Amino acid sequence: MPEITTKDVIRIYKTGKTEVIALRGMNLTVKDGEMVTILGPSGCGKSTLLNMIGGLDRPNAGSITVGGKDIVKFTDAELVKYRRETVGVVFQFFNLVPTLTAEENIELPMQLLGKPAAERKKRTRELLKLVGLEARGPHRPEELSGGEQQRIAIAVALSNDPPLILADEPTGELDTKTGREVLELFHALKEKQGKTLVIVTHDEKIAAVADRAIHMVDGKMAEPASKDEKKPDKPAEK
Repeated sequence: MPEITTKDVIRIYKTGKTEVIALRGMNLTVKDGEMVTILGPSGCGKSTLLNMIGGLDRPNAGSITVGGKDIVKFTDAELVKYRRETVGVVFQFFNLVPTLTAEENIELPMQLLGKPAAERKKRTRELLKLVGLEARGPHRPEELSGGEQQRIAIAVALSNDPPLILADEPTGELDTKTGREVLELFHALKEKQGKTLVIVTHDEKIAAVADRAIHMVDGKMAEPASKDEKKPDKPAEK
């Protein structure tokens, strides 16, 4: 399982003559098999950090070590291999191919790795059972509810059995009941399959069941309150 370490990660985006600093020296460590949530206000850099760890974007400076390898130094081809074999990404808006059935969406990552048809079919059946949608395999995304689409998206992320799962607001578009079902599925991935999970969320329910909640502000981890910080004086009783 991959331990993740980011060190002094900086990401700057340019829009015309304007520079936006999304990450300002971000330092983070996630242990093997740990479920971590990243919380913070909109625009604090949560999704940018997730994209960096997932190899979907590159930082301007700093290192990102996954399983002992600095992925910042990877070539484009090595990053493609990393994304296909090591990382499964779950997006808020599902990111399913609309013209493919649920089964075909799940098979697609395995096809890209050149896995045999029989192996793909067997793995797809296993994943549909895992997410509780065995009867929905032949249906296209438009024929599925939002909760069903999200569970299929999780199955797609698990298609090549990656050790690392990254999720960006996975319950953001779901009702409370369906969000709870997705949360239970994530918890099972950690407990029963030993996956490492990093989840960006505003959902405090996810943060409550994670091993650790990390708060971000202004592109870096929020500084914890000092234990030696003096508490305000208690007002005198009248």
